[in-house]
This record gives sequence, structure tokens and C-alpha cells, in this order.
Amino acid sequence: MKITAVELRRIAMPLVAPFRTSFAVETARDVLLVRVVTPDAEGWGECVAIDAPLYSAEYVEGAADVLRRFLIPALPVNDVDADTVDRVLEPVKGHRMAKAALQTAVLDAQLRTAGQSLGRFLGAAVDRVPCGVSVGIMDSVPELLDAVAGYLDEGYVRIKLKIEPGWDVEPVRAVRERFGDDVLLQVDANTAYGLADARHLAKLDPFDLLLIEQPLADDDLVQHAELARRLTTPICLDESIESAAHAAAAITLGAASIINIKPGRVGGYLEARRIHDLCRAHGVPVWCGGMLETGLGRAANVALAALPGFTLPGDTSASRRYYAEDVTEPFELRDGHLDVPTGPGIGVDPLPERLAEFTTASEWITF
Repeated sequence: MKITAVELRRIAMPLVAPFRTSFAVETARDVLLVRVVTPDAEGWGECVAIDAPLYSAEYVEGAADVLRRFLIPALPVNDVDADTVDRVLEPVKGHRMAKAALQTAVLDAQLRTAGQSLGRFLGAAVDRVPCGVSVGIMDSVPELLDAVAGYLDEGYVRIKLKIEPGWDVEPVRAVRERFGDDVLLQVDANTAYGLADARHLAKLDPFDLLLIEQPLADDDLVQHAELARRLTTPICLDESIESAAHAAAAITLGAASIINIKPGRVGGYLEARRIHDLCRAHGVPVWCGGMLETGLGRAANVALAALPGFTLPGDTSASRRYYAEDVTEPFELRDGHLDVPTGPGIGVDPLPERLAEFTTASEWITF
């Protein structure tokens, strides 16, 4: 496949409501989209970095810079595919979200040219996936309960509560008391705790949670392993897992019994599939995390979540969970599930009028 041009496009996407985690409050997304143009097709990739280096070391402006200066110039002009991108970008340390966006755009163009869907390429086993929803930290428990009630009424099959010190046991208790033990419930700390909080975190054990996600620092597998020995609630790792090698280490150490796979965090869908295959071989459940993606990123995530090892509902929510208007046709929840796109590539296209409306900047790099 020959690449003739690459576009770096920035779009501003206002959220329907503020989304608060232990590290930030987001009211809008500054999204970096990558478009790869070939003589036969165009492919799209979405960079999931946020506007400040708070979730990880990456941020939108930095991703655009490394793409512009290092990643795109590393691409061969002729005979390029997603595996080639994986190989030629390996010498660049880190910057996995930027790499993932470029690799996904190339893979999308490659599959559109071949007339093959991303789901089929990755090995999807189902045609629709169960959907959970991530609920941010609220100003009060009554506000939280109202939000959870609304999401359950919409049909979401699993609830994830963001937590932090001072907002953990009581919100979980309130949700359990209001909605009962049958609701699939999990929590996400986004690295907000230390091992010294183990006794406090153990207070979550009686609530029969599916998991506690990333309670400790992203670079500390050893202490996660120690925490796992002190809790009955399963430990799931998110920020700690940036590659299949990290996943293997976490499994070996006993630092995680469940893994959240975010393609952007691990460098793209090829590495995401490797992590899936590794975890499946070791009997470790996985699920697909989310980064408030637009319909372009959501389509690819839904395809990934259709692989057989994804046995837990992911954060692949409907479009309206985050956006009043999406850049693609909206993903709609149906009986608590989203349909896996079947069209070539990621299976969706940006709507030209929406793309124009949300665009704040665009630059082209030609070959």
C-alpha cells in the first residue's frame, strides 16, 4: 500500500456533562485525528491522549508533535501496512497513543482496500458486545444515585464508579443498597491510593464488586501483587499495562487477575490483540476500556471487544453517554449491547458536516 498524504486534524468535542476522575475534570475533548490517504482508500485513527499529561505522560499537543516530527517521517512511502508501522515505529520510545492513532489509520486504509472489517481481521467471535458505563465522581451521593438509575434505565449491563480517597466506600454502599446485589458493579481508582490504604480498600470487599481497577501507581506491579493478597476483590490493571510484556509480568507476579485493554494505551490494535491472546492463554479475563472516544475510536474498540477473551462488559458506551452530536452516525445501545461494525475497515466514516463543525485545526503532510 502506498501512502500519498497524512492529515493531522484537531477537533473540539464538548461533553454532555463534566466527567470527573481522581486526576482531572473534563468538560470537553481536544481530539487529534489522523487520516491516512492512499490511491485506493482513506483510513482514520483517533489519538486518545487528553490535553494534559495526567492520565499518562502523553498529551494531545505532544502527540501531534511526535507524529509530525518523528512517526510520520519514519513511514516508508511504498509497501506499507499495519505490521510495517509496528516495526518501523519501534525505535521511538513510548508515545504509544500517538503510535496507535497512526497505526490504526494505516490499518483502516489497508482493510478498506481489502474489503475486510476490523472485527473479522482481529478475530471477532460475536456480532454485538455488552456495554458498561463509567460514572464519574459526583458532588453528592443522591446525584450519583440519580445518574446510576438513569444508566440502568438505558440498559447498561454494568456500572463502573470512579473513586478516590474520601469518595469510595460510601458511594459504593449507597449504590448497592439502592440497586441491589444483582447489578454488576466495579470501581476505578486511577492510581489514587497507596499500599498503606490496603485496610481501607478492604472495606470494599463486602460489596461483591467485579473488580477494583488500578488502585495503586501505574509503575508498581510489586505493590499491586501485595495488595491483591490482602483483598478478596479482584485487582484489575489499566495504566500499568502498556504492552503484552507488561501483562505477562503482571500475571506472573499475581499483580492482576483481570486486565483492561485500551488499544491507545498499548500502542494499537495489533498489540491489543497480543495482550488478549496472552491473557486468554492464561485464563485471565479482559475487557475493553474507554477514553471518551468519538464514533471513530468507538467503532474500532467495539470490534476489539468482540474477540472471545473479552468476557466482561467494557466501557464501550453509546455515543450519547458523552456527546450530544458525534462525528459519525451515533452508536445506539440496543438491549444493553452495541453492534459490531461490519463494513470495511473500522466500518464507519466521519460525517463531513460534523467534522467541519468541530474542526479547530488541520495540517497535511504529503509524500
